[in-house]
Amino acid sequence: MSAGGFLLIVIAALLLFGPNKLPDLGRAVGRTFREFKEATRDIVDDVPEVKRTEAAPARAESPKPEDRRLPE
Repeated sequence: MSAGGFLLIVIAALLLFGPNKLPDLGRAVGRTFREFKEATRDIVDDVPEVKRTEAAPARAESPKPEDRRLPE
C-alpha cells in the first residue's frame, strides 16, 4: 500500500466517523487484534507436541560399513 492510499483511507475515516470518534475506533481495532493474537496463541499452545520416536517410522538397522561387500 502506498502513502497515497493510506492518506485516502485516513481522510475517508475522518469524514465517516469524525475526529472525536476516531480514537475510540482505533482502540477498538487494537483490542480486536490483541484478542485475535491471544486466541491464536492459545490454539497453538493447546496442540500437543508429537514425540520424535512416534513421528519417525521404525527402520531396520543398516549394515555397518565393514559388513558391506563390494561388487565383484
